[in-house]
Amino acid sequence: MDEYSNRGGSSVSTTELGADEIILNMGPQHPSTHGVLRVVLRLDGEKIIGSECVIGYLHRGVEKIGENRTYQQFAPYVDRMDYVAAVSNGLGYCEAVEKLLLTEAPPRARVVRTILTELQRIASHLLWLGTHALDIGALTPVFYCFREREEILKIFEKYCGARLTTHAFRIGGLQYETYDGFEADVKRFCADFTHKIDEYETLLTLNRIWVSRTKGVGILTAEDAIALGVTGPVLRASGIKWDLRKAQPYAAYDKYDFEIPTREHGDTYDRYLVRMDEMRQSQRICMQAVEDIPVGAIMARIGKVLKPPPGEVYHSIEAPKGELGYYIVSDGTVQPYRVRVRPPSFINLQALDKMARGGLVADVVAIIGTIDIVLGEVDR
Repeated sequence: MDEYSNRGGSSVSTTELGADEIILNMGPQHPSTHGVLRVVLRLDGEKIIGSECVIGYLHRGVEKIGENRTYQQFAPYVDRMDYVAAVSNGLGYCEAVEKLLLTEAPPRARVVRTILTELQRIASHLLWLGTHALDIGALTPVFYCFREREEILKIFEKYCGARLTTHAFRIGGLQYETYDGFEADVKRFCADFTHKIDEYETLLTLNRIWVSRTKGVGILTAEDAIALGVTGPVLRASGIKWDLRKAQPYAAYDKYDFEIPTREHGDTYDRYLVRMDEMRQSQRICMQAVEDIPVGAIMARIGKVLKPPPGEVYHSIEAPKGELGYYIVSDGTVQPYRVRVRPPSFINLQALDKMARGGLVADVVAIIGTIDIVLGEVDR
């Protein structure tokens, strides 16, 4: 396959059986690759017999930037990796540094962090659902999904002034105290959202075109999912009940009652159902948390100049796309000696070849969408 990797357009070779094999480049300009992703497809007619993802077009260098900034200065940079879920990125990084400092955020900060992170999960899934449906040919859902996502972005904007790269947290707690009416806004959104999810399902779940484009497409067995290291909804749709919010609770998740949605078939349709269920569970967590936000401080007692003791830490959270982990090495100075990010989009993307083999070219669009990648964290 490498002999074709640097060629543009399409090429034709002969397989061992004497049949024509077409090498086709999909992306990096193709809109359905969700960024500058290039997929080199090996085709037998319309049937996919192999694929290779070519990444690295963004040249982000986020990890090296982290090693040349102070701990506080690097915090806004992580918001730019998965820019669809900036709040989740910030939570994982702040909690990783707090582990290095042997401290934790106050109870009020942990609960507000949980609320904002679950709202971000809903917003991320809404963007995924709207664009995924658009890729497959359904136009209406994108308008419905962006309608509700806008309400979440309004809450973020009122809280910290940002809508997309939302820098909501600081090492040790929160950047800002909640605004007047924060609880009312969250309650109002959650109360309305139940009916909105029902609208999405009315449009798609039993729609025969949607079902035919997603059922049995991009199957990933539980064994393959574990072997490839995928996490998040992609893993849970294959029947593996693994969620870091339950397995290794962080923030304030141990205080709330919620379920881990799973499915069994591991296809594109099941991954759709898992994410729909996850939005309902996120709403459930927010409703519980907003009813009982503790009073008190929003920042732990930490110095203005952070010098964690020499050591290393790995901390991971359940981001909307899967396990987001930060490995940080401290040498006792104000800058990390080493920063390494474990982004879910990058890990989950390696399952594309396994899911695409045997499918059609049109299925690649559905499969890329169902993995839910953001190239900002793939090319971190």
